[in-house]
Amino acid sequence: MADLKKPRVRAEELRRLIRHHDYLYYVLARPEISDATYDRLFNELKRLEQQHQYLIPDSATLLVSGGVAGVAEGFAPVEHSSPMLSLDNASTEEDIREFEARMNRILPGATFRYVGEPKIDGVGVALVYENGKFVRGATRGDGRVGEDITHNLRTIRSLPQTLHGPLARYEHLEVRGEVFMWEAAFQKLNRDLEEVGEGAFANPRNAVAGSLRQKDSTITAKRPLDIVLYQLAADPRSTPFATHWEILEAFGKSGLPVSPEARLCGDLDAAIAYHRVMEDRRNEIGYETDGVVLKANNLDQRVALGFTTHHPRWAIAFKFKSQQAQTRVRRIVINVGRTGALTPSGDVDPVEIAGATISRTTLHNADEIARLDVRVGDLVVIERAGDVIPHVVERVPEPEHDSRPPFQMPTHCPVCGGHAYRPEGEVVWRCSNAACPAQVKERLLHFGARRAMDIEHLGEAVVNQLVDRNLVKDFADLYHLDVETLASLERLAKKSATNLYKAIQGSKNRGLARFLFALGIRFVGEHAASLFAQHYGSMEKLWAATEEELAAIYGIGPRIAAAAAEFFAQKENQRVIARLLDVGVTMTEETVKAREKLLAGKTLVLTGTLEGFSRDEARAAVTRLGGRVTSSVSKKTDYVIAGKDPGSKYDDARRLGVPVLDEAAFKELVSER
Repeated sequence: MADLKKPRVRAEELRRLIRHHDYLYYVLARPEISDATYDRLFNELKRLEQQHQYLIPDSATLLVSGGVAGVAEGFAPVEHSSPMLSLDNASTEEDIREFEARMNRILPGATFRYVGEPKIDGVGVALVYENGKFVRGATRGDGRVGEDITHNLRTIRSLPQTLHGPLARYEHLEVRGEVFMWEAAFQKLNRDLEEVGEGAFANPRNAVAGSLRQKDSTITAKRPLDIVLYQLAADPRSTPFATHWEILEAFGKSGLPVSPEARLCGDLDAAIAYHRVMEDRRNEIGYETDGVVLKANNLDQRVALGFTTHHPRWAIAFKFKSQQAQTRVRRIVINVGRTGALTPSGDVDPVEIAGATISRTTLHNADEIARLDVRVGDLVVIERAGDVIPHVVERVPEPEHDSRPPFQMPTHCPVCGGHAYRPEGEVVWRCSNAACPAQVKERLLHFGARRAMDIEHLGEAVVNQLVDRNLVKDFADLYHLDVETLASLERLAKKSATNLYKAIQGSKNRGLARFLFALGIRFVGEHAASLFAQHYGSMEKLWAATEEELAAIYGIGPRIAAAAAEFFAQKENQRVIARLLDVGVTMTEETVKAREKLLAGKTLVLTGTLEGFSRDEARAAVTRLGGRVTSSVSKKTDYVIAGKDPGSKYDDARRLGVPVLDEAAFKELVSER
């Protein structure tokens, strides 16, 4: 009896954990464990049930993941036309061969072709089109009932509101897909959020889930969401398609975005080879993926194979090797940024992940540390995906954990000792001392950055010495330095000091837009700085503008206007700007009349080498005409400028149908004629 009781108790515990984590993941979008850990729990339950058949009735392994009751408050329930099921998963080649063997046991003698698609780590959605018009979109929810998020899905620019091509004629059409976020866009979003004290997202999936659950779609519209469609929710016998590949081709012809990484595989060996290729390329793809989905291509075979209550028998997720590792937190360090933000990070025992040795991991903010309950000495799981800064995914339970003191944010700045506080409504703690050396150092580095005042040789080592020796207390002090003073710094010989002096003096003529960006005004990035400069043309006019006048500029808005007005109202800032004027820093900008802003509202991407422009010159030319330059190509891009030896962005443009201009066409476009 004891032998039977033990697996039953463990199975119930596993089911309870799985239900708990399903609710956190699918309903609240606040997962506490990694996908890999969830898979281990789920697979352990499957093994128990295979060994003890009496455990199977009402098991979590027979239910759709996320099979929890309820719809989040504020979103209407939507019943799916057919269940949005989970996928069975495999982690080895042997698992995949057993997957095909199971299909062969149902269809003896059958041969299978496969379609392989990346398993994107996003948020599953179901979309309904009626007579070619997008009418409703819902989350996956519990697999049977989701949440109506139509208003937020309409903000995704790559999602067509009207279909064309073969699918436009359908009176009612339901398609399934994944909303996701590109890694580069996710990193920029987190930087922007941390800058304004709104708190960073732990990973792209959380960012997507949080964006889609906004009641105010204007917030969602500001989030860089993208979407890929991968399934037609209809009985294959009611469609003219014979294969899944034909469905994907019809999606593309109808305007529905599909994964460019999808591949048709002639047999299982080809599918396994596809998995190997994608695993090798996982850090190059640009979004988070932890495996590939392999699907039987023939739709008649799918009908014959059918479904379990948990997953289709004709598809499986073939997972990649984990990019996670366990290590121990040795110290929690607080870094102070140029806006006074106190950001925690963890020094950990060095561990290798995806070919890189990791010794420090971000901890985001105090709320994230509290959520994970990470303490110095804890064993943690850290994850690294692509070029993303490693982050803590979860804490590994240990008996010793409770004896370790919980982490507390400092009440005083670790650099200057000034009062540290958490502004109301923000998640970021800040140092209240505007003269904090850490802030001064970070501000100086930002001031001299390439896209700001572009002061070559003004690096961290030099800035540290200038501030530590009390030689520079603000931006204006830089322009009073002479060669002799600079040469007195460690590791700075006379020639290097001369070069730095020339670089500082040469930065005086960068123009108003770059100067405004260099000042580091909260919320004022390159684009907002350019809008201010183009609108007013001089610091004198900008300074005299009211907050209401600033907010009235198209593209600025109340938050940026308030921050700029507050900055210019501070007497210390006025004093520094006046001193910078005295030393000859240019604070004017050649303005372009509204009728000449040929690129107003346009987004451009640069790729390859331009012979007649540096990257900064090309960027400035676009900005001067009202456009903006971004780093990645999407359907939102208006033009891609291709110089010599263009990279993958050129291929992306061709694939997405984005117009490509060569250097001659670009030169004509930005010409002052």
